[in-house]
Amino acid sequence: MQKSESIFSKKFIIIPVIAVFSIWLLYFLEIKFGNNFNRYGIYPQTLTGLRGIIFSPFLHSSFEHLFSNSIPLLVMLASLYYFYEGIATKVLLWGIFLTGLLTWSFARPSYHIGASGVVYFLVSFIFFSGIFRKYYRLAAVSLIVVFLYGSMIWYIFPIKEEISWEGHSSGFLVGFIFAFIFKKTGPQAEKFVFSHNPEFEELFDEHGNFAPPTEIEIPEINDEPKNTEA
Repeated sequence: MQKSESIFSKKFIIIPVIAVFSIWLLYFLEIKFGNNFNRYGIYPQTLTGLRGIIFSPFLHSSFEHLFSNSIPLLVMLASLYYFYEGIATKVLLWGIFLTGLLTWSFARPSYHIGASGVVYFLVSFIFFSGIFRKYYRLAAVSLIVVFLYGSMIWYIFPIKEEISWEGHSSGFLVGFIFAFIFKKTGPQAEKFVFSHNPEFEELFDEHGNFAPPTEIEIPEINDEPKNTEA
């Protein structure tokens, strides 16, 4: 990619925008034509419910539901593609699939829809990646989202009946596992190399303790008069 290319051609911009635009477009089409696509969500332990693994992240029950997922999804997708461009697509697709499959395997018998499972996956993956790699700029990004949407962490537990805590907890768990699996791939903590001054190294012993020389050489002073040639 040439440096002269527009920043808007970069994946960390275009992919998040397309993803958020897609879920808004689908919700608009539902409202416009009076359709309800919720039946394409994840319905646990049924064969037809497996299709929700693919479709459920695009489906939302209300404007509030859609809006609450849009900004975190935009920020976390941008972070994923900015920091992990080489593996971002693989991590995202497998993360969506395994989060959905785990939700399908144990969740309550109801339609589970929304992109929040993906959001929880991304927050968990990027946060724990920063911890495992000791690369704290990544963890800081997730902490900002958690700070702005602080209540989100509580929704991995069954607090409200109408909220799919199963999808949230599935995403959180899969993100944690992926962060561990891919901890050697992608950005790593910066390593610093310090220059050495041999003259100062002589002032310290092998354990790093200050140990100045016991004998100090004093230059000899010659008091004899110098000859001056005319």
